[in-house]
Amino acid sequence: MGATGTGKTKLSIDLATRFSGEIVNSDKIQAYKGLDIATNKATEAERRGVPHYLLGFLEDPEEDFTVQDFCHHALLAVNRIIANGHIPIVVGGSNTYIEAFVEDPRIKFRENFDCCFVWMDVSLPVLYKYVGKRIDQMVDEGLVEELRGMFVPEEEAVDYSRGIRRTIGAPEMDLYFRVEDRIEDEGIKKLLLNAAIQEMKDNTFKLVNSQLRKIQRLRNQLGWEMHRIDATCVFEERYDKLEAEDAWKKKVLKPSLGIYCLEEGLLNYCGKHAI
Repeated sequence: MGATGTGKTKLSIDLATRFSGEIVNSDKIQAYKGLDIATNKATEAERRGVPHYLLGFLEDPEEDFTVQDFCHHALLAVNRIIANGHIPIVVGGSNTYIEAFVEDPRIKFRENFDCCFVWMDVSLPVLYKYVGKRIDQMVDEGLVEELRGMFVPEEEAVDYSRGIRRTIGAPEMDLYFRVEDRIEDEGIKKLLLNAAIQEMKDNTFKLVNSQLRKIQRLRNQLGWEMHRIDATCVFEERYDKLEAEDAWKKKVLKPSLGIYCLEEGLLNYCGKHAI
């Protein structure tokens, strides 16, 4: 669990490769097919052969993937993974989905499964700066063109509250796409584009805050016992790429492996596979 940009996907894959795990996506937007840049889906290379469930599996971009839909599909996936003799790792930023999956009395999650909650956390000033830069990188990778591909100019009023159009970026770019062909001044056009990108960043910051409030509610009001991993140092600018990876192994992966081993009583295993 954790806010957007905190490294949940990377950690889940690292853990899955070490403990014969398979991953169940609990991000409602990543459940849809398409907009891989905007939704920040893990690439095939990043997945490192780890099976992923509920990732890009919804074909209809207008489909409303409800909490009940998620619980149904997630339960099927978890049971299938366990039947295969592997460990399910549920990962994503849609905490409403996760709460429903754990607390729904019909699923009886706590009665049927042992579980361990790992909360990936990064200090807000550092996280804001990182996700802002990540959006700039997404733009460099083709985000605007990707979003333009799903824009329908004939529709005067697009419903951005349903389906994949809820993706941050789709509503923010709407005005720019509607007027760009009518503006000859490239300077004005660039100002409008930059304003849309800044709105994407602002709304991502709001999403981060909302996700954190939900996690704190699960911990403080519902009493969920969470193992908090502070990954702040990994995202600080003082590190180059190699140093950041080393910090990840020492400050994030190693304590996460320790949490799993303590939960499962696998101290001997962890000792043999120390980083």
